[in-house]
Amino acid sequence: MTIRVPSAIDEPRYIQVHPSDNVAIVVNTGGLPEGTVFPSGLRLLSHVPQGHKVALTDIEEHEPIVRYGEIIGYATRSLPRGSWVDVSAVRTPMPPELDELPLATRVPEPMPPLEGYTFEGYRNPDGRVGTRNLLGIITSVQCVTGVLEYAVRRIRQELLPKYPNVDDVVAITHAYGCGVAIDAPDAIIPIRTLANLATHPNFGGEIMTVGLGCEKLLPERVTPGVPSNIVSLQDHKGFSGMIEQIMNMAEERLTRLNRRRRVACPASGLVVGLQCGGSDAFSGVTANPAVGYAADLLVRAGATVLFSEVTEVRDAVHLLTPRVANVEVGRKLIREMKWYDEYLRQGGADRSANPSPGNKRGGLVNVVEKSLGSIAKSGTTAIVDVLAPGEKATRSGLIFAATPASDFVCGTLQLAAGMNVHVFTTGRGTPYGLAMAPVVKVSTRTALADHWSDLIDVNAGTIATGERSIEDVGWEIFNFILEVASGKRRTWAERWGLQNDLCLFNPAPLT
Repeated sequence: MTIRVPSAIDEPRYIQVHPSDNVAIVVNTGGLPEGTVFPSGLRLLSHVPQGHKVALTDIEEHEPIVRYGEIIGYATRSLPRGSWVDVSAVRTPMPPELDELPLATRVPEPMPPLEGYTFEGYRNPDGRVGTRNLLGIITSVQCVTGVLEYAVRRIRQELLPKYPNVDDVVAITHAYGCGVAIDAPDAIIPIRTLANLATHPNFGGEIMTVGLGCEKLLPERVTPGVPSNIVSLQDHKGFSGMIEQIMNMAEERLTRLNRRRRVACPASGLVVGLQCGGSDAFSGVTANPAVGYAADLLVRAGATVLFSEVTEVRDAVHLLTPRVANVEVGRKLIREMKWYDEYLRQGGADRSANPSPGNKRGGLVNVVEKSLGSIAKSGTTAIVDVLAPGEKATRSGLIFAATPASDFVCGTLQLAAGMNVHVFTTGRGTPYGLAMAPVVKVSTRTALADHWSDLIDVNAGTIATGERSIEDVGWEIFNFILEVASGKRRTWAERWGLQNDLCLFNPAPLT
């Protein structure tokens, strides 16, 4: 990466990621006006907003536009040197042909182990480690949501104060369970997602299930093997009887959860999910590379790292298939890309639905540019496994967990995979948070970190101005993760109690 930083912080500056790039992004807050001259001698032919691209050379119509050393599109018109390369100037190229991609041809050598790093966590009998101590209550059908939400309010008010070692009670509610094609092939996705959410390490094995009694998704399929954890509302006399049973069952489990204590655990007990939302053109040069560096540190420490978002990987998948650990992992990665291609085709959509209008205002012209920036979160280690949506991680190392790019669906599926700390990069800003695991917010720009100083946890924008390196911010994120996992620090989302609803991914038909 080439970052041009003049001696004075307020001088015009741009970032050229790769020496072969013929475009760069404007760094200055608010953008730069027509006539601005950079230290390199480049002169702007028009106003260019912050994060948007400027042509570094003359680019003729139909010629490639190159960023990250990769073609992100083709010029729709002649672009003289110094032109603003906006969305209208770029024609999106075709995605890589999946059957022609090399598999495991450049597998990275293992990095030296990173030893001696620990966090204070909650050990579970199955060997997994919790980062929070929560009472989880999951529903088997949407019909019971109102009853459960009422019960949760009473549990918080009347019971939780008696059990100070329990952090919170979490209701896992969803719009599923009845009126669905329960035996359709793709129904396995929401069903296994719920079953794996129920076994999340932050619940300490004390999950409760609330069902109605006539739903298609039987509670036993959500929490198999634990019938004593199920409350079926139709079995109880009146609303008061339902609430009394939920409260009694909750208190039994709160009593046991309250005995849990944090103990020193190696960093290998971490399962860290990586995601970006409200991305901008800085995502791929500041926050995501810094998170990628932290991901490498986590893998070296023996942890599990999940990166996701199929539609924000698909156009850069040719950079990932060579670094899978073996051909079998590569085939699984191709399988998930193909499945999602077909899913979009059946829905009458394609990859052009991404990026969002906000992403474009932040300087991203198309899904190719977005994908190239997104995969920077994955760092540089070998990809050791690929999970289908809703599957649970069973090994350590870097894993691709296939999910949609939707923040809430991705977060839900990463929780089902076992994620106990979430790292979320953002350029446009979002107050996103999760109830089941802490969310560390990393900003791509200093302007956002200043604007939302009580929502952003780590500012990676200093990379763009040359004040800090990718490595410096990567270490900051790594250490921040350990402190948050230990409960020594709370993220801003936790302090404010910001918790987005979980959203199941259900590609199966409704009936």
